Amino acid sequence: MFSDDWAKAIDDYLDVQRAGGSPSTTLGSRRQHLQHLARRVDAAGPWAVTADQLVQYASKQVWMPETRRGRRSSFRSFYGWAVAVGRVDENISLALPRVKAQQGKARPIPDRLYKAALAFADDRVSLILRLAHDAGLRRGEIAVIHTHDVFEDLDGWSLLVHGKGGKERYVPLTNRLALDLRTLPIGWAFPGDEAGHLSARWVGKLATKALPEPWTIHTLRHSFASRTYVESDLFVVQELLGHASPATTRIYVKVPNAALRRAVLAAAS
Repeated sequence: MFSDDWAKAIDDYLDVQRAGGSPSTTLGSRRQHLQHLARRVDAAGPWAVTADQLVQYASKQVWMPETRRGRRSSFRSFYGWAVAVGRVDENISLALPRVKAQQGKARPIPDRLYKAALAFADDRVSLILRLAHDAGLRRGEIAVIHTHDVFEDLDGWSLLVHGKGGKERYVPLTNRLALDLRTLPIGWAFPGDEAGHLSARWVGKLATKALPEPWTIHTLRHSFASRTYVESDLFVVQELLGHASPATTRIYVKVPNAALRRAVLAAAS
């Protein structure tokens, strides 16, 4: 647990973020990051935390680089707000070093492992897995699906996806996915305690629990990207995944070995 001072400060900060139009997925992530800090740093409240304590806290966490970058961003935003409104005189988060972005590699889950997980999943988890694998959705996007987001146009069924940073996009659905979403009770597809729906974190946990180690819900998105690339091109995949840059999409795509071999043989002929 953490003190009332922490709870009030986090709520006040999130109120300002909400007033500025931050999406619920971002608010949920910020809250989680700050509560994690509150539970693990030895300070009566957020304004009693020192720069050294914050650095020591971050140094002890076993985080992937992108996770570390996200936490640093949350702390800089929180303590930046605190300085701006006069809660503290110094932004202690400036002591956290910049985290260098790393070039990741695509890790699509093998099809046999995905199918095995699907066979043992209940209906709710099965739908979560298929939305990531067959529609390429992020865990936060799956969490906030509402039945009203499913619609039919001249080309078939599609989903209005509420993506990162409040950005929206349309993703075509398979007939099976569309049917399963349309037959749900009207409301959130995955009801929960996060403003009425499941949190992104809990969606990720449910998926990861159903998948064999070390595969996660994000590797299902990699699988979608890699399979879609074979049938289209990088820009189509970028649009479907909701990336701002094709450079990011490239990280998600594993080019099949057969395609590499064909290219080499064609160049040599």
